[in-house]
Amino acid sequence: MTLKSAEKVLTTLKALKGHTLTGVSVSELAKTTGESQSQVCRYLATLVGQGFARQDDNGLYYLSVAFVQIATAHQKEIEFAQARINEIRQLTL
Repeated sequence: MTLKSAEKVLTTLKALKGHTLTGVSVSELAKTTGESQSQVCRYLATLVGQGFARQDDNGLYYLSVAFVQIATAHQKEIEFAQARINEIRQLTL
């Protein structure tokens, strides 16, 4: 995958944001991203294949739970770092 292709996949990924409950069609994603429907289908296939998006029985696309898992892991790391900062701060006072 080229850098340009990766950027387009990520643009498609960002376009899925805000459609977690309702889903979004390929045609709407194509309109949002300025890409052709066939290109958007390829990008979505990559995202689905990697577990970052899912498609329902009506052909609508959604972000997958992988994003919740990534966000949760990130939040835990931030909380751990903040706890360490607080410990160090207490030791230096």
